[in-house]
Amino acid sequence: MNSDSLWAQSAQQFQQMLTQGWSQALESFQKMDLGANKAPMPMRMAPEKLQALQTQYLQEATELWQKSLQGQVAAQDRRFADVSWAQNPLAAFSAAAYLLNARTMTQLAEAIDADEKTRARIRFGVEQWIAAMSPSNYLAFNPEAQKKALETQGESLAKGIANLLHDIRQGHVSMTDESLFEVGRNVATTEGAVVFENDLFQLIEYKPLTAKVYERPFLLVPPCINKYYILDLSPENSMVRYLVSQGHSVYMLSWRNPDASDHDLTMDDYLKLGVLDTLQAIGHLQDKAHPVHAMGYCLGGTLLAIAAAALAKAGRRGVMGYSDLPHLKTLSMLAAQTDFSEPGELGLFIDESQIGFLDNITLGQGYLSGKQMAGSFQFLHSRDLVWTRRMREYLMGEREQPNDLMAWNADTTRMPARMHHEYLTSLYLNNALATSSYRVDGRAVSLADLRLPIFMVGTERDHISPWRSVYKLRHLCDAEMTFVLTSGGHNAGIISEPGHARRSYRMAARPAHGPWIEPEEWTAQATAHEGSWWPAWHQWLASKSSRKQAARPVGAHAVLCDAPGEYVLQRYAD
Repeated sequence: MNSDSLWAQSAQQFQQMLTQGWSQALESFQKMDLGANKAPMPMRMAPEKLQALQTQYLQEATELWQKSLQGQVAAQDRRFADVSWAQNPLAAFSAAAYLLNARTMTQLAEAIDADEKTRARIRFGVEQWIAAMSPSNYLAFNPEAQKKALETQGESLAKGIANLLHDIRQGHVSMTDESLFEVGRNVATTEGAVVFENDLFQLIEYKPLTAKVYERPFLLVPPCINKYYILDLSPENSMVRYLVSQGHSVYMLSWRNPDASDHDLTMDDYLKLGVLDTLQAIGHLQDKAHPVHAMGYCLGGTLLAIAAAALAKAGRRGVMGYSDLPHLKTLSMLAAQTDFSEPGELGLFIDESQIGFLDNITLGQGYLSGKQMAGSFQFLHSRDLVWTRRMREYLMGEREQPNDLMAWNADTTRMPARMHHEYLTSLYLNNALATSSYRVDGRAVSLADLRLPIFMVGTERDHISPWRSVYKLRHLCDAEMTFVLTSGGHNAGIISEPGHARRSYRMAARPAHGPWIEPEEWTAQATAHEGSWWPAWHQWLASKSSRKQAARPVGAHAVLCDAPGEYVLQRYAD
């Protein structure tokens, strides 16, 4: 048999394999489980779309096969950028075939005849499958890992196994060596004191680092689903230290990590015993004549916006029994959503059936565990946060450089069962805050009542609070508003200290009652800057501040204990 006949036979067999594989893939695809506690359902596609995709796939696959025989296959993807992939014909073909299959699966997802939310769920499921099935994740198909194993005489595999066993023993996957970071020793080290506490939080007042400070105090409200020290990491990237060094009098909430006994805590409890109690305490510690600058990060920002709207509506009548609180001078919202109509991938699977499913879990244990939350957030960006990291750590025997942000991320917290239910139902499912139907103390509140200047920050790669969702606050109130879009993700984009390499941001201000601008139009018009957005924020705060006064000792009225306090040290195995 001559070479042409062999080629013809091989090509025929390959064509048959493709046709069979296509049929099997389509059958599996049509029975895909959409999640959200739903049973698998058949997928409908227009026959002409399906035929076009099949024809395109068979054509591209045949071309790929021909190129592989000629040694001309190249996989254009950073996972396969190492020269070892191109040097190994089998590996190069497997990588290129994987990318072809991934593109085709994505196109199939887009061709589904369904509503947009269903298609979005399908796309998310396909993306998870694509990320998991990359040949780079498996030693048998990864020439880069194989090469390193040979070069190191198996040492890289031994280190990888050690990394895996270490993660198994500690009960979760590490993104850094967490043992190198200790709260109060090299993270959360900005000097201060706990000056107030209740059953839900401790209030930290930070020691001034300047001879004079702005009269108006500055309150930071971190998310209650994380520990506060993301805002006070190592001294060089601590937002708290930066603000204090600029002359601000800074207070910080440190939320208590809830346990099973807290299962009945509500959103109102976090609003009343958290934000409002904090404002009352600052009013007692400071001169009530001084309005307060307030910043909320992530869910802390959402809670702060609810409180600000409730206080604006109540006026002198007060709210939830509070009638003599210091006024809010400005509001800073960092990666914080108020309109949940487009919450990104996190909202894809939030419907009544999924909430019921989660309720069964949380009500049984009294809370949503840190592991359950962390796992969900990681898989929103699974390619980079799960599979790429696992490949390097388990197959290559490498560990990330020690990283305080990743260590903080592993220091998980819980959400009380009832509060978690209300959070998902009121905000994600019903979008009550954006529709002026969210109730505080029995009264509906509206963000349209906000009149104070607002500074908002969104991050370009945020999978938790997508920046276009954060931006929607501009549509909900007519207050003076400055919006910043910064590089980075939900955490790294916010913790973007001056001097941080490869940082940039866009910024533009809108006067009160200014016109609505679509996000894409805003992006085209906003001024681009290199570097950190923190100095621009400080300048904005300074422009809204009064004169400076002599700094006073921290805890002039009372000191319960030194910062970082006791609540932040509470840890649970889950």
